[in-house]
Amino acid sequence: MSRQTTKLVREGAYAAEVEVLLIDDETSWSPYLSVEDAGKLDAMRRALRSDDLAAATRLGRVFRLLPVSA
Repeated sequence: MSRQTTKLVREGAYAAEVEVLLIDDETSWSPYLSVEDAGKLDAMRRALRSDDLAAATRLGRVFRLLPVSA
C-alpha cells in the first residue's frame, strides 16, 4: 500500500513542498520513499542551494523565507 504526502525541504532562504509517495508494507523500514522520490528531494535541495529556482519550481512549490521582526 502507498499514500501520497507532501515533504518540506528547507535550504537557506527557501522552502519547498514536494509531493512524494510513501510506501507502506510489512517490513520494519515502512513507511519509506522510492528511490525516485528520494532523488526528487535531493534534486530539490541541490536546486535551492544553488538558487536555481527554475529547476526547483519544476519539482514542487517554492517559497522564500523572510524573518519576522517582533
